[in-house]
Amino acid sequence: MRDFVRLEGVSMAYGRGAGALKAVDGVTLSIARGEFAAVVGPSGCGKSSLMKLISGLHPAAAGTVAVEGQPVRGPLKCVGMAFQHSNLLPWRSTLRNVLLPLEIVQPYRSAFSKEKRAFENKAQALLRSVGLEGFGEKYPWELSGGMQQRASICRALIHEPEILLLDEPFGALDAFTREELWCALRDLQAARKVTVLLVTHDLREAVFLADTVYVMSGRPGRLLRRCEVPLPRPRDLEVTYTEAFQAVVHELRTLIGGLH
Repeated sequence: MRDFVRLEGVSMAYGRGAGALKAVDGVTLSIARGEFAAVVGPSGCGKSSLMKLISGLHPAAAGTVAVEGQPVRGPLKCVGMAFQHSNLLPWRSTLRNVLLPLEIVQPYRSAFSKEKRAFENKAQALLRSVGLEGFGEKYPWELSGGMQQRASICRALIHEPEILLLDEPFGALDAFTREELWCALRDLQAARKVTVLLVTHDLREAVFLADTVYVMSGRPGRLLRRCEVPLPRPRDLEVTYTEAFQAVVHELRTLIGGLH
């Protein structure tokens, strides 16, 4: 089966000429349609740069980036993104924050006024699926950090992207809330079959959620290891206490620890 996302010998730098800072060097990786992939590594290893390459927000300096067999030459509409901070607009309600991509992205933008009620129902269903039923009219400052992140993920999914890119989405949350959101994301991905790339420093998070974990070296980021997670699905939080789970986490920690 042809790879859905494919990076072949990709390098990327910020800036130009002698002062350019190389972030990624010679990376080759692939992600299948519907796969949940995670990228881990030390700070500054180019994890977030990979997301910019796949989304088309930054061009490769060398190599090729392709989605569904087509070269990526600019920002992709088929991508949804969520970050460590929810970045919800404080003057918009939770519902209107979730709806924002439909007001911007075609073909939804042209149909927004005419289909507004249907779009609102769709957003409410998404909020309901992550435990935010009844919170659509609340403003960001009325929500906890975990609730804001749930809304942020709904916003990233509202236009039904084929690829969901997550950059440390739970990094600012407490451990209990983080684990709750692992389960919410697990269920969303299983239900929607969306292809996910998660960038995280949390090795437990990567192993719990991902089918495949990619380990990056220090800057410039090079791919050190592709690790398939041998844990059956569906996974619940109890699996994090098993020897099999801990063995994968320990393998990743040993690899990354050797880079410091």
